[in-house]
Amino acid sequence: MRRILIALSSAALFALLVTPQAPQLVDDGFLPENDMKIPVGSKSAKGMSEAQFNKVLDKVEALYGPIIQEKGGVLEINRLWEDSTVNASTQRIGNRYILNMYGGLARHDAITQDGFALVVCHELGHQVGGAPKYAYQWASNEGQADYYASLKCMRKVFSSASTKDFSRMAASDPVAEQACAAAHKSAAQRALCVRNAMAGLSVTGLFASFGNGPAPKLDTPDPKVVASTQDKHPASQCRLDTYFQGSLCPVSASKDVSDDDAALGTCTASQGHSVGLRPRCWYKPPSSESLNIAAKFGAPAADVKASMAKSGAFSQLNNSSVVW
Repeated sequence: MRRILIALSSAALFALLVTPQAPQLVDDGFLPENDMKIPVGSKSAKGMSEAQFNKVLDKVEALYGPIIQEKGGVLEINRLWEDSTVNASTQRIGNRYILNMYGGLARHDAITQDGFALVVCHELGHQVGGAPKYAYQWASNEGQADYYASLKCMRKVFSSASTKDFSRMAASDPVAEQACAAAHKSAAQRALCVRNAMAGLSVTGLFASFGNGPAPKLDTPDPKVVASTQDKHPASQCRLDTYFQGSLCPVSASKDVSDDDAALGTCTASQGHSVGLRPRCWYKPPSSESLNIAAKFGAPAADVKASMAKSGAFSQLNNSSVVW
């Protein structure tokens, strides 16, 4: 009997060890947890069609499937068009990199195809966006997922000619146009920068619909300065600042980020960059960076204005168009 009990105990322990782990959710999703629902056929369904939804996901899957395969993983995108949830989320189960994309979010009237691409890229950013990460987890934190989305993922997606007909905001923004013109050399890079920034504005219209303060603007950076890097969702203006800075950073999308070194593949002051830096409203740079930041988004408003005035990316801005 004792031998039988020992054998059963060993078998149970073995089963526990080999049983796949439960899904590891990063957080509540792209948006904080909410009870908004937009069913198929609802009067509130004024955003994308199912065909547009799938076209964005097809493009991202084609681009990032091979990238994740090189990392030893398999990209799985759950296309939950019938689900009315207004959110998106990501999981990692073994080597499965899982994105959950809900139709309710795509049907929101603030979401364009370009904006939806940003959401998908944010969720991918949790998976492959590099440092800084959530403490003791595999996932890049919320701010870094936002930064990666515009710094790397959206540039790859929008560089494809097949995305030229994606729906987007009808009008451009002069702040984006002038800042992108100063930050990037070629016409193609400038146009891509503006498109990324406008996708960010599209999505922040969604943030505003949840009553999270006034709609963010490109020329009103968040004045908050964090004492340590924050992992959770930054405020709406801070998130827009992050999308904008990722768009302005001149580092190529082909230069990958690192899971350990937050400087690799990104814009940092120690590498001579004055724009494209992670905003201080969620990111606390290491001591090697803190004495050399020329464009201190997230500093007190007066310092931000002075920094923007000195920054090449903003030198062409008309002071009268900037609200402080």
